[in-house]
Amino acid sequence: MPATVTTESPLTADARALIEGSQEFLLQIYPPEQIFSFSPQELATPDVAFFVAREAGCALGCVALVDCGDYAEVKRLFVTHEGRGKGLARAMMDRVETHARAGGKAAIRLETGKALVRAVGLYEALGFRRCGRFGDYPDHPASLFMEKIL
Repeated sequence: MPATVTTESPLTADARALIEGSQEFLLQIYPPEQIFSFSPQELATPDVAFFVAREAGCALGCVALVDCGDYAEVKRLFVTHEGRGKGLARAMMDRVETHARAGGKAAIRLETGKALVRAVGLYEALGFRRCGRFGDYPDHPASLFMEKIL
């Protein structure tokens, strides 16, 4: 059965488990003070679209897209260990881009960690380019900022 990517509430049990899994994954790489965490409640706002990737009904990945006015920001792209290598991250990013375009956004931006080499490679393959710091992120050497003009 092919994977699906749908808009869901970040407050569901599956979404909460994915958000927690994302946090646990990042804590294996970065100290807590270098992780920009988001609770399910913080993602359950009208300016956030939350997507879940499923295969055979099993939740294997998630991503949030925040409406920031003229651009949208990707937050917390995550795929479980079981879901990796199946193209789910690319499918979710395609869904995010479609959503941003439909909302009339001029660009999609994201902050990621330099140590997340596979994620950076995916973003570059999808047309994202490095850009300057944006939003209220601190200037940190572990951070990498990227943007895709739509």
